[in-house]
Amino acid sequence: MTLSISNLSVKCNQKEIINNLSLTIPQGQIHALMGPNGSGKSTLAHVLAGKPGYEITQGNIVYNNVDITKLTPFERAHLGIFLALQYPIEIPGLNNSYFIKAAKNAKNKVEHKPEVDAVDFLKEIKARLHELNMSENFLSRALNTDFSGGEKKCNEILQMLILNPNMAILDETDSGLDIDTLKLVANAILQFHQPYNSILLITHYERILNYITPDKVHIMIEGQIVQSGDLSLAKSLEAQGYAGIHNHKGKA
Repeated sequence: MTLSISNLSVKCNQKEIINNLSLTIPQGQIHALMGPNGSGKSTLAHVLAGKPGYEITQGNIVYNNVDITKLTPFERAHLGIFLALQYPIEIPGLNNSYFIKAAKNAKNKVEHKPEVDAVDFLKEIKARLHELNMSENFLSRALNTDFSGGEKKCNEILQMLILNPNMAILDETDSGLDIDTLKLVANAILQFHQPYNSILLITHYERILNYITPDKVHIMIEGQIVQSGDLSLAKSLEAQGYAGIHNHKGKA
């Protein structure tokens, strides 16, 4: 299930944020997308998930041989695309476990599977909580309400593990995590990754790549992918920063 982005340009509030961007992520691969603040990384994540408010002025997005450029967010979710948000929203009054169970049942319905068994679901979600070192009281808390930044990020990964999507877009999931939680999240991502799924890992920093080795690393600056390579490209950022990449713009 390959994701193919071709010559994509995107505007938001009349400002061009993504400029003629092309990217292919084959099934089974992990691609890291790095870049400074304001480079368009989160915009790309939102556009891939179908978030309203963005105007695609050029190009298309094809996933699993289906043109998803104009599909709604839930239609893309039905195809197996999942977005872990950089800033998960709080929804007071919505029970966290009910939300995840409803999402799982919606996925099962599309896949013509029966609703999840309550006992089996509870057993699975408790096991996943244990993997992420999350307390079982997260099951009864309101969705992201009064969660710390790190807890919100772990809750996004919890949803990913339960839903088991074909394409996971992780928008700066590592930001705000202490080193112990970062290791737990990285291990969960590696456990999730299988030959049948793919991951777009969006990050500012190399540190999560100390635990997850991507198949490719892409550098995004001013709405364009300006350079691509292997893990050594990410490591070079530690030495030269994004200023050094600026000097090689156009040599992707």
